[in-house]
Amino acid sequence: MNSYALRVIAFAALASGPILAGCPPALAPARASAPAGAALPRPPFVLAPAHPAPAVPVAPAPAPEQPIGLPRVRDYERIPQLRDIYFDLGKAMIRPGDVKILDANAAWLRANPGHLVLIEGHCDNRGATNKKNELNMDLGERRAQAAMNHLIAQGVHPSRITILSYGEERPQCTEESERCWGQNRRSRFLVKPR
Repeated sequence: MNSYALRVIAFAALASGPILAGCPPALAPARASAPAGAALPRPPFVLAPAHPAPAVPVAPAPAPEQPIGLPRVRDYERIPQLRDIYFDLGKAMIRPGDVKILDANAAWLRANPGHLVLIEGHCDNRGATNKKNELNMDLGERRAQAAMNHLIAQGVHPSRITILSYGEERPQCTEESERCWGQNRRSRFLVKPR
């Protein structure tokens, strides 16, 4: 038996009173020489208190605050200086005619660095699958992302831009016609001061 094991056994014997079976006789003389009925000496230190400490009340954790950087949509507004762009059916590619509109939007944003921009992606309500809403949400996001990428390429810092997809949920026009559906396939630009 190594010396650490012997010390552990000796301490256990002193703390518990009776000598443990298998304890070497060299460790037992102090106990054996005590008169019968005499109180045994306590060990020089105690590992744990005799009575547990009273529980300390813990204050509840504070409620989480609104995450920083997540904008509230109602804080954004449309302005005439930023124009919408439109997309072909089922597409998220920027049309050549809309590049000029995006360039003008980017120029305004660069000239007004104290404003944040929200780009909404929208779709028309057509689609034949049972996952139409899910697909339109994805398409609206890709349209907003395409507009955002163009603004970033034109020098607008990404930290100023937020994108959001509404899919088909917020149509600009509700008629069932190609003219109306074309108005709903868009990216819309809104701003707010920082």
